[in-house]
Parts: sequence; C-alpha cells; structure tokens
Amino acid sequence: MSWILVILGQLMFSLFMYGMGVIFFGAAIVPGLAFFIKVWNWSLSFKSLPRLFYLGMSIALGYFLFGLTLILLIGLFRTIFNLRLKEGIHPILSFEAFKWAFISSLYLLINYTFIDFILLTPFANLLFRLLGAKLGKNVQFNSKYVYDATLLEIGDNTVVGGGAIIIGHIVERGKLKLKKVKIGKNVTVGSHCTIMPGCEIGDNAIIGASAVLLKDTKVEARDVWFGIPAESIRHKKDERTTE
Repeated sequence: MSWILVILGQLMFSLFMYGMGVIFFGAAIVPGLAFFIKVWNWSLSFKSLPRLFYLGMSIALGYFLFGLTLILLIGLFRTIFNLRLKEGIHPILSFEAFKWAFISSLYLLINYTFIDFILLTPFANLLFRLLGAKLGKNVQFNSKYVYDATLLEIGDNTVVGGGAIIIGHIVERGKLKLKKVKIGKNVTVGSHCTIMPGCEIGDNAIIGASAVLLKDTKVEARDVWFGIPAESIRHKKDERTTE
C-alpha cells in the first residue's frame, strides 16, 4: 500500500511542477514576446529577406531575455518565500523532502533551458546567490551541476571546473540527508570531480580532475586531493615517509 502512496505522491508532485513550469516559463517569455511583436509590426513594410533577418534577430534576443527573466523570477520567488533547506535527516515523505524536491525542480527549469549561456559570467554568480548560496568575490562557475545552493558556501577567487558536481543531498536507506558543503578561498575544484554533502575544503586547496570527495570529507588548507575515492597527496607523502 505504501508504494501506491509514493507513486501517487510522485504523480501529484509532477503535475504540480508542470503547472509551476507553465507559470514561470509563460511569465519569462513575456518580455521577448513583446519585443518580437514590436519588431513584427515595425517590419511589416519591409521586403521579405530584411524582414526575416530582423524577425530572426528578435527571436534570438527574445530567448536571452527569456533566460535572464527566468533567473530573476525564480530567484525572487525563492527569496520572497525564504525557501531554504534544513540540514538533517528527513523521511522521503516529509515536508523537508518536498521542499528539497520543489527547490531542486525550480533550479532544473533553468538548468535545462539557459544555464549553459551564463557559465563563467557574473550572471552565474547572480543565479546561485538568488538561489541561496553564500559566495565570496570573483567565484567562477564553469559547471551547471551545482545543486542545493542554500547549503553551499564558497570563498573568494574559487574556481569550479567544467562538469564538476557539487551536491548537498544524498538519499540513503529511504532517508533524505541534507548537509552543507563549505569551500574556502582560492580553491580549485577540478573538472568533472564530485563534491558530496558535508565536505569542507580549506583555503588554497586543489581537488583534482574527476576526483570524488566522499560525504563529510575534510580537506586541509593547501592540500591536494585526487582519485576515486579522493585521497590526500600530503597524507600519502607522510605515509611513505614513515615506512
């Protein structure tokens, strides 16, 4: 019987998020659509080729207006309603789990439609700040796989490499576990590495490409970690010295 409730819950949540998607997408399309209509009316007297060019340009610009508007709408919605994740262990069928799924789904609306165009730009920092992340100065994001922003803290001048995964949640034995990820200043998070919930990375540390930091891993300042699962080069050197 419980599995039926889970399936019904998933179905109802999916339909609810489809409705939210229609609302956010519909509202975000308005500025670009208004601009397109203006160009359409303005170009009625033009010959076909120039008119097609201007209409095509208006559609392209409309897409970027859509993406930036979507970021602002979702960010303002999260901020106004103060949607933040609470650290801890929560049942899958709980309010905290629903809130996590809801916030994650809002981020996916941007992730699947526009985020590739704002990586390594100030707009990426704006997005993650609006989603609740605490960021220092000059943080560089080159990955769209940064989830659970309200559980994320990153210091000044840190670089998140392409395809890196930073995640503040994990599901184990039917429980949703939420824990902050804290990354210090001047840290390099290598491409396609994975940072799990509860990880803390000290200042000036380097996480090598494709490394996997298991949950609750503590990385000391200026240390270098690599491998699957990731290990400390400093500790490896200490072990060799004592042998």
